[in-house]
Amino acid sequence: MQELVCSHTEREDGAITAVIEFLTAFVLFLMILTAFLSLAQLQMGSNDPALDRLDGAAVLGMDRISSDEGWFVPLNNEVLDFDNATANWHLYSAEQLDEGRVQAGLLVDGEINETKINALHNVSEDGFALGIGLQEGYSFHLNIMVTDSSDLQRVNKVLFDGGTDKYGTRSSSTSYRNFYQNDETIQIILEVHDGGRKENQLQITEVHPRPTQLGPEWIEIYNPNDFAVSLYGWSLTHTSGSSTSNLLLKQGIITGHATAIFSGDPSSQESGNASEVIDLGAEGFLGVGSIDNLANGNGQIALKYTQVFESRPVDIQRINWGGDTGLFLINGQSIVWDGTSMFDSASWSISDDPTPGN
Repeated sequence: MQELVCSHTEREDGAITAVIEFLTAFVLFLMILTAFLSLAQLQMGSNDPALDRLDGAAVLGMDRISSDEGWFVPLNNEVLDFDNATANWHLYSAEQLDEGRVQAGLLVDGEINETKINALHNVSEDGFALGIGLQEGYSFHLNIMVTDSSDLQRVNKVLFDGGTDKYGTRSSSTSYRNFYQNDETIQIILEVHDGGRKENQLQITEVHPRPTQLGPEWIEIYNPNDFAVSLYGWSLTHTSGSSTSNLLLKQGIITGHATAIFSGDPSSQESGNASEVIDLGAEGFLGVGSIDNLANGNGQIALKYTQVFESRPVDIQRINWGGDTGLFLINGQSIVWDGTSMFDSASWSISDDPTPGN
C-alpha cells in the first residue's frame, strides 16, 4: 500500500511541474508577442488617423521645400497669374510674396541654396504653411543649420530658425533631411504641430512725436523673427489724457529681422535701412508738420496683437512719455528703446539725433 501512495505522489508532482513549465512558456510567448507588436507599431505607425495625417504633412512639407527650387505665382488684378509663375521666388519682395502664392523650395542644382534660405525672411509664416500644403489648424517650426563643416566657424551655425514652437500643441511630428555639400553637412528639420499659438513678436524701437518744422511723426517697428510678419491682426493705440485713438492694421508686412517705418508722410520720410515705409498719415493716426496726432506732452503708444479666433487684443508693448516718466521731448527729439522691458519707461531714453530705419 505504501508503494502505491508514493507512486501517486510522484505523478502529482510531475503534473504540477508540467503545468508550471507550460505557464512559464506561455508567459514567455506573451512577452515575445508584446515586443513584436510594439516593434511593428514603431515601424508601421500609430494606427491613429490624426497622427498619420500629421506624419504625412511633415513628410510632404519636407519634400516640397527640399526637392526642387519651388515656385511663385504672382497676383495680377486680384487673380493668380499662373502664366507668369517662376522658380525665382527668392527675387521678390515680402509684399509681393504675401500677395501671391509661394512654395519656398530651397534646392538648386541638387544643393541647398543659401540665397533661397535668406529669402525665407521675405516669406510669412502663413504664406509658408500654405505653400507646403498644411491644413487649417496646423502650425510648424523650421530649423536649418550647419551641423558639420571643414570651416570650424560654420559648425552649428543656424541659417534659419522660425515658426511656432510645439509647446502647448496637442501633438507633433518631425521630418528631417541632411545635405552633404561643399565639405559640410546642412540639416533641415521641419516640425508640424496640431494646434499651437503663434508667438510672433514685433518691437517698437523708436518714436518721434515732435518733428521739426514740416517733418512727419513716425514710429519705428522691428521684426526680430526669421519669418516675415504680416500686420494683419496687429493694432496701435495712442492715448493722451482722456483722448484715445485706435488703429487696426489690415495690410502690410515686415521682413524678417528688418525694420519698418510707420510715418505721417512717407513722401518726406527719412527711412535709412528700413525695408518698408507704411503710411499712417492717411489713416489719421500720425501727423505731419503742424498736425500733431501724437501728444507733445504726456502720451502713450500701445502695440497690440489679436490671435486668430480670439476677439480681444493683447498688449505686446507700451511706451509712455511725459508725466512721471522723466521723458520730456522738445522738437526734433525722439525716444529710443534699449531692448529690455516692453512696458517699463526706464527702458526708454531721449535721443537728440533720431535714426529712422537704423
